[in-house]
Amino acid sequence: MGANPAVSFIILNWNTKDLLLGCIGSIGKTVRNYPYEIWVVDNGSVDGSVNAVKETFPSPAHNIRIIENRRNAGFAGAMNPAMRLIESRYAVLLNSDVVLCDGAIDAMADFMEQTPDAALCSGQLLNADGTPQNSIAPFPSLLTELTNKSVLRRLAPSKYPGKETVFASPVPVDSVIGACMMVRKSAMDAVGLLDEDYFFFFEETDWCLRFQKNGFKVYHVPQARIYHLQGQSAGKVPVRSRIEYWRARYIYARKHWSITARIVLTAGLLVKAAVGLALNIVPWLFALVYLRPSQKRTNKAQLYGTLLVWHLLGRPASWGMSGK
Repeated sequence: MGANPAVSFIILNWNTKDLLLGCIGSIGKTVRNYPYEIWVVDNGSVDGSVNAVKETFPSPAHNIRIIENRRNAGFAGAMNPAMRLIESRYAVLLNSDVVLCDGAIDAMADFMEQTPDAALCSGQLLNADGTPQNSIAPFPSLLTELTNKSVLRRLAPSKYPGKETVFASPVPVDSVIGACMMVRKSAMDAVGLLDEDYFFFFEETDWCLRFQKNGFKVYHVPQARIYHLQGQSAGKVPVRSRIEYWRARYIYARKHWSITARIVLTAGLLVKAAVGLALNIVPWLFALVYLRPSQKRTNKAQLYGTLLVWHLLGRPASWGMSGK
């Protein structure tokens, strides 16, 4: 830590107090070669997150600044105000459910220092047991959005690399999973910040595409290892978070796809919701008559039914995570 930080950590939190404290603690334990500061952006938590940070990591010793939003502003809406204030060479955007491994940030910063065309990089995300998560993703297409991504990864691993693909050194990629990503401030100044039309999904994908359209590159740095305790915020509202994911997909398509592709996407996802409902509601009804339906089957029927109704009602934004 120093007076002139090279790295500004920006951590987004929404009702994940214990995870947030663990995330902040991992920064102090694992970052050695770069002076840093920490920003915590709290999206209207009601679990005492802000007070816990102030008590556990009192300032100025820990150089933590806190932005307290009165409501859930989403990912981009929360991160952008902090990114406008930083003066470091790099910003590291973190979900609160991230725990850094030793040397992860140093490895990413070393790579960025040596790679001037890199606007953004991320590392290898890990489950709590140390097994790999999907850390990179191709740019969305009709094929990726209307078929099974796991099947695509198995059939064409070079085009659709997943967690099974092992990289020995940094590689350029289309986009990264945004749980932990390091961004060059000069690239942000040139291209702009996250698009606030997105609430919680696809904003990093959109950002990666915009960087590359402006001559920069995005990289995966496998030596940087990061534990990601997935979905701790979105998991609190599973149906609404899935609606938000589908809504973000439509926003991305509107911004970057032709009108023909958007029509095909809409028709395909409507069919996908209807088929998903049919495949789950029939066994659910059968089980309701003769047995007790499983909670998993009930949840899936509810999810696909809600997605179908959401489509038929014109995809209202209020049904997602940003709504009431």
